[in-house]
Amino acid sequence: MISRFAIFNYVVELEAEQLNSVFHALSDPTRRAMLRQLADGEQSIGRLKAPFNMSFEGASKHVRALEAAGLVQRTVVGRTHVCRLRPAPLAAADEWLRFYERFWTQRLDALDALLKAEDAAVAASKTNDSTVAATAPTTSSTPKRKKARRSS
Repeated sequence: MISRFAIFNYVVELEAEQLNSVFHALSDPTRRAMLRQLADGEQSIGRLKAPFNMSFEGASKHVRALEAAGLVQRTVVGRTHVCRLRPAPLAAADEWLRFYERFWTQRLDALDALLKAEDAAVAASKTNDSTVAATAPTTSSTPKRKKARRSS
């Protein structure tokens, strides 16, 4: 019998592998540009490769990486390979990134508050120092010397 923990662990590993393949696919600027083109609608590999001056095989290799990540669905119609964007894996990547965005935003907000409190304390200290200096009697920093008497 398979435990619920084993099933949960399998699902977590599967999601991690999917996320890894999405980030791998997004790591290449050509593949990111292809995804942007596909956001406008279905396109053939021939149209996807046009801006990049690459062979059909080179473009097909990029499309295979996008397919492996689940970001693209390819359909063959006769001799034409038509690609369609599948945005669901991007949503998982976005969710992962948003967690860290919230994490760092909270940390940076806390740092900002700490620095502002420190600046306010320094400013208050300077104000107190100048107030004390203004109300204190003025004295010379060098002691006065008594005149020596001459004996006659």
